Amino acid sequence: MSNVSLPFNASQQQLALLRLVNWGLKIGLILFATDLFGLTTPPITLSYVLIFEACYVGFSYRFHRLSMNNNGLLFLTLLLDTLFWATWLYFTGGATNAFVSLLLLPIAISAITLPRWAPWCLTIVSTIFYTLMIVDITKQNNSPLMDHDMSQMPMAANHVMPASHSMDMGSHYLGMWFNFVISALVLTVTVGFIAKRIRQKNAELRYLREAQLRQEKILALGTASAQMAHQLATPLATLRLLTDELVDTHHDAEQMELISEMQQALNRCEVTLADLRLATESIREHKLTEQRVDKLVATLTEQISLLMPEAQLNIAIAPQVESRIVMTDMSLLPALMALIQNGIQASEDNQHQTRVDINIGLSQPNQLSMTIRDYGVGIATHLLQTLGSNMVKSPKGMGIAVLLSHTSFERLGGKLYLKPHSECGTEAIVTLPLSV
Repeated sequence: MSNVSLPFNASQQQLALLRLVNWGLKIGLILFATDLFGLTTPPITLSYVLIFEACYVGFSYRFHRLSMNNNGLLFLTLLLDTLFWATWLYFTGGATNAFVSLLLLPIAISAITLPRWAPWCLTIVSTIFYTLMIVDITKQNNSPLMDHDMSQMPMAANHVMPASHSMDMGSHYLGMWFNFVISALVLTVTVGFIAKRIRQKNAELRYLREAQLRQEKILALGTASAQMAHQLATPLATLRLLTDELVDTHHDAEQMELISEMQQALNRCEVTLADLRLATESIREHKLTEQRVDKLVATLTEQISLLMPEAQLNIAIAPQVESRIVMTDMSLLPALMALIQNGIQASEDNQHQTRVDINIGLSQPNQLSMTIRDYGVGIATHLLQTLGSNMVKSPKGMGIAVLLSHTSFERLGGKLYLKPHSECGTEAIVTLPLSV
């Protein structure tokens, strides 16, 4: 059973301990500092409130992980903190309490940890509580009982008291109210803005770290691929010589048909190996070439027909993008073909047909969008965020095709998005910048 408890997260532990410190501060001020800070002696009712708050503090400390993973529950706990602080302030002096600024603490925490609506809601709630305390203290100063107490004071004291004393106190309370409201607004806007910028920076750093890890994986894969390609060159040349000899020595029709299939497979291997070498040189030398979109589509269609003749491609290209120019290198075509091949395989596994739809258009005035839709069973939801960023397990391969494609598109300034189709299958959306 001891293994069930997990180590505390730093922010979770700090918030839980802060709530405990707040409760201890309230108890300490009542017991030891009432006269020092001019606090009102609290009634017995506040004891019951503090006992209830102690139970709440213990419960929130025990289950603090739930609140940190749930924005609504965390907001509720901060709202209860505000309520407990307002209750303690009311029974220990109200608006004149020296510790009234502690009402701003839940606002600051919500501005850092919660969406923008949360600190604004707490600001409104805290302002309402403080306004009620201001109204209550004003009523007490203007009550007949206060007038009666003032009439019992010695004449000399009444003579010293200015006639505009009550008006001055009213202005003072109004100034206190404005000071609290301005402080709450500044805290909400400033801290919320800073927290938003920090979250954005953290997201950018996280993306850069993921990109660096992805590049390291690609570098390792590229090194291994180059070594394998170099090792394959000699066996392929040997097989080419053997097939040529078989053609010269065998004249049987059935054997010639088998030899012809072997030659086609060898041709495909040699073309792929040559493309790999060209792509490696292009990437190493950062060679980019301009290519019209319609020419790119025509080359892609030709390659698919040559290497995957069973594919049923339905290509729709918008007229306004046919003459646009896209910057490409030798890695773009293999990246697109890998996505199409995955789509063909998914459609064949699900519907026993190799159908893939490709729609090409503009997502922005200077951005090409290519949507590749298959008719497979779709991709699991938990894998959609991982594909393209990390290698995943694939029952029919190593699961690195999407990762390699995504890296190729990123190097060209593009992006790859995966999302499920409303009917069936998956849509792979590729965006690439267009030359102006």
